[in-house]
Amino acid sequence: MLINASAVGYYGDTRSRVVDETAPAGTGFLARLCVDWEAATLLAEDAGVRVVLARTGLVLSPGGGVLGRLRPLFGLGLGGRLGGGRQYMPWISLEDEIRALLFAINNDELSGPVNFTGPAPVTNSEFTAALGRALNRPTPWLVPGFALRTLLGEFAEEGLLGGQRAIPAALERAGFVFHHNTIGEALAYATTSAQG
Repeated sequence: MLINASAVGYYGDTRSRVVDETAPAGTGFLARLCVDWEAATLLAEDAGVRVVLARTGLVLSPGGGVLGRLRPLFGLGLGGRLGGGRQYMPWISLEDEIRALLFAINNDELSGPVNFTGPAPVTNSEFTAALGRALNRPTPWLVPGFALRTLLGEFAEEGLLGGQRAIPAALERAGFVFHHNTIGEALAYATTSAQG
């Protein structure tokens, strides 16, 4: 069996539209990269190997990842939303990511695209507020979209100002049960574990 590590960037910017594993590929550099990366598994699939295309969202880890970069800013009271804050941020706790990978390895019925995201994606505004609450810090700031585009170019548009409202339909159909069902639960796990 082969697990291909990809990303929900496959779907492009879906705005508020909910997408599961049946949704087509989006447009843009990140979506094309995911399509090409997943296409590299076709030889294994043609050889009869069970292939899981693990499309992962933002992994919320006590020891790094996206929170490792955001925690210092929020700790200084510099947390804030990006652009309009309406872009979706599909997340998953590190614990559930690992559990889902083990579940995929041990479940012979699971193959093809599988979204490794929590069951309740949130907008950037909701994520920002939830992280502020988890860290007991204010989140008054706004980073304007034009400033991000000026500094980061195309990456800002696709990586920070766009998002995917991706849900883990394949995992849930296969019987996977999340330990962290909400952004509050996932952030509590990630921020509390980091302190302990």
